[in-house]
Amino acid sequence: MKSLIGDLFGKSPFGPIVEHSKKVHECVELLWPLMEALVAENYELIHTYHSKMARLEYEADLIKHDIRSFVAQSYFLPVEKSDLINFLARQEKIADTAQDFSVILTLRQTVMHPSIQDSFFLYLRQVFQVSGTLLTAAVEFKNLAETSFGGAEARSVLQLIEHLGEEEWKTDKMSRQLSRAFFALEGEESVFNILFYEKMLIALGNIANQAENAGDYLRMMIEKG
Repeated sequence: MKSLIGDLFGKSPFGPIVEHSKKVHECVELLWPLMEALVAENYELIHTYHSKMARLEYEADLIKHDIRSFVAQSYFLPVEKSDLINFLARQEKIADTAQDFSVILTLRQTVMHPSIQDSFFLYLRQVFQVSGTLLTAAVEFKNLAETSFGGAEARSVLQLIEHLGEEEWKTDKMSRQLSRAFFALEGEESVFNILFYEKMLIALGNIANQAENAGDYLRMMIEKG
């Protein structure tokens, strides 16, 4: 890992930033098999995926620490250091929250009510959409930072970031609908299960929120550049 990051840096932190974005998105992608294991009531597999999530989050941390060290020692960057660090911090929260979700699933052997399973996977797919849009924006931002921050290319990335906000809004809307579906189960589902579903929902929503926040810092760096 260390030698890989060293090779990636050269004179720019933007390649490693994309690698960090990819690693964070890997954490998010692992949520799908975690949910599949929950629906299948395969609790041993949940613990296996949780261990894998912890490893991915640690690898993301290594990349983040190297970037922060590089930025701290750099005198000439095309963006403000504070904005770059804040962007990394928001991405880090995405990975942290994905890991928190995996921890939640290990806390108890929850049986998920059949009536909400499909809706929950649709919601998870929407969270993937938000995270994937952020990854695409990070890749395009790298290309932009290594050339210039003006012209059609900059406008294209700004439009992508605006789209990220729209996708996060869709996530919020779906979250409210799903929450209502949870509480509609009161009487046929245990209160503990309903509250557990809500806890899972909040964690996933936080991933989308942090992705939008990270996008806001990309926007600031482009507009200041």
